[in-house]
Amino acid sequence: MGIEEIKKYLPHRYPFLLIDKVLEFEKDKRIVAVKNVTSNEPFFQGHFPHFAVMPGVLIVEAMAQSAAVLSLRSLNQVNDGKSVYYFVGIDGARFKRPVVPGDTLVFEVLQTAVKRGMAKFTAVARVDGVVASEAELLCALRPLE
Repeated sequence: MGIEEIKKYLPHRYPFLLIDKVLEFEKDKRIVAVKNVTSNEPFFQGHFPHFAVMPGVLIVEAMAQSAAVLSLRSLNQVNDGKSVYYFVGIDGARFKRPVVPGDTLVFEVLQTAVKRGMAKFTAVARVDGVVASEAELLCALRPLE
């Protein structure tokens, strides 16, 4: 799945659209997505000027965006402007190595539970097969008021 199809499911746009493509998708189960980290990312100007490191919160956001694509594509729910898939909780977030320009982040997100309109996920971000970050995520599809 390329960037144009991803944009059908997510409302995010540059500079906050944080996944570039989807490599694997298993309905209601699993997604593998990719973010190519480049030196042109706007956050690198301030984080940090002397040693560029991708902020951990943006790595977690990219995992949540991957989870959203998994859920929304599984539901055949495109971005229609009438609802938002919110990132509502995080547990056990760990950051194991810095992510720097030139890295390719590969996100593997597994859906572990769905209950009362909320979905729980286990997410891992890897660079060259090495875990960079991991977390449990909670997301919910909600109508816009």
